[in-house]
Amino acid sequence: MTFRRACVAVGVTVILTVGLCLSARAGEAPDASRRQEIETIIRDYLRAHPEVVLEALQEMERREQERQRTQRADAIRAHFAQLTQDSASPVAGNPQGRVTIVEFFDYRCGYCKRQEGELKKLLQADADVRLVYKDLPILGPPSVFAARAALAARKQGKHEALHEALMATNEPLTEEVVLKVATQSGLDIARLQKEMADPSVSEALDRNFQLQRALNIEGTPALIVGTEFIPGAASLDTLKALVARARAQ
Repeated sequence: MTFRRACVAVGVTVILTVGLCLSARAGEAPDASRRQEIETIIRDYLRAHPEVVLEALQEMERREQERQRTQRADAIRAHFAQLTQDSASPVAGNPQGRVTIVEFFDYRCGYCKRQEGELKKLLQADADVRLVYKDLPILGPPSVFAARAALAARKQGKHEALHEALMATNEPLTEEVVLKVATQSGLDIARLQKEMADPSVSEALDRNFQLQRALNIEGTPALIVGTEFIPGAASLDTLKALVARARAQ
């Protein structure tokens, strides 16, 4: 009913506009009185049915959201290998899990820290889930520094330890704090700083930003479960439902 009534309102406008256009094509210049008559009809209709304006806007918004969902789903399918199989992206959970979750996150993002707890609960509850971390440092230079440190920590076999420590700390993440947390996590700091400058780290982050643009990701956290995109944080129950849907596909 909502869409039907919205169409009626739009239809009135279209019909009247087409009438003007046809008159113009036939050599009849629509005069001021005729234009005024048309405007009066439209105005009277909208005054009698003001709700159709909101309904039309809601329908337009719904269509736009559906268009974005379709566009993003197409982008996920087109970039699925890069999303799920990039060897530079750290993996948690079961490396052979049948369901893959991809998380875009920033170490300075408070919502990402909360999401980390829900994801850990999911991995503990479901041994068939594979979690791929995509560092997306969008909150400034300290975020970039933390992301570089975490990716470089893989070369010392310490990514998990540093990742969990960075997510757990309540201190504002400055470069000094990142290095302190890295030291507490058992990393060789001189080696870490050298390996943070490795071009492969920059290339991994560049690929993540390319995916951000391709998928039109506007903030963190952002999740992909199977082929479904979830903007923002998701509760444990929501994650379980998404995993169940992905597993059923």
